Amino acid sequence: MFFLSDMLNKKLKIPTAEEALPGRASPIPTATHHFVSKRPLAGPYPEGLENALFGMGCFWGAERMFWQTEGIWVTAVGYAGGTTPNPTYQETCTGLTGHAEVVLVVFDPKIISYSDLLKLFWENHDPTQGMRQGNDVGTTYRSVIYTFGDEQLAAAKASRDAYQASLDAAGRGRITTEIAPAPDFYFAEEDHQQYLAKNPFGYCNLRGTGVSCPAPQAASAG
Repeated sequence: MFFLSDMLNKKLKIPTAEEALPGRASPIPTATHHFVSKRPLAGPYPEGLENALFGMGCFWGAERMFWQTEGIWVTAVGYAGGTTPNPTYQETCTGLTGHAEVVLVVFDPKIISYSDLLKLFWENHDPTQGMRQGNDVGTTYRSVIYTFGDEQLAAAKASRDAYQASLDAAGRGRITTEIAPAPDFYFAEEDHQQYLAKNPFGYCNLRGTGVSCPAPQAASAG
């Protein structure tokens, strides 16, 4: 019983650099192209496109939501926000890498704005749950927004504050989402890329709060 409790506590706490798994110097093998769109996962991406990085719990359902959205050029799942270099899925699930499961979204800002992506992010998971998302428990399932540049960072924080006001009005809890400049992103293994396109009846834990998000207006004003 003590062993199970100890393991759970480790999964709910970001490990220090000394506690984290060592990882490896070389990237783990992954797919070269998107299973649905056939576009290159790691680029090169067409000029004028922008990147976004979101963690919403299990990355399978989150990635499907984004690749099905108009204006998204390509998506990929991976790991970010931890210490272990080039982690595997199994390592990340232990909670000893510090990484969150995230989705890299490459989008065309002429078709869909970053504020629109933020609205999708807030409304399609519960950002108040801390180190979990529904029945998925651990640091790897925490809610995160990793930003590229000062404009995205300001927009993300403005959208968080706007959504918190909506959650407060609905009697919901406080947002626990981590918002920070984008750290290193490590592509997940090939079988995790576009998982729900390969396994249409596979596990998807994507659930929103039912509270509408006014973030696009607030974010664009910032």
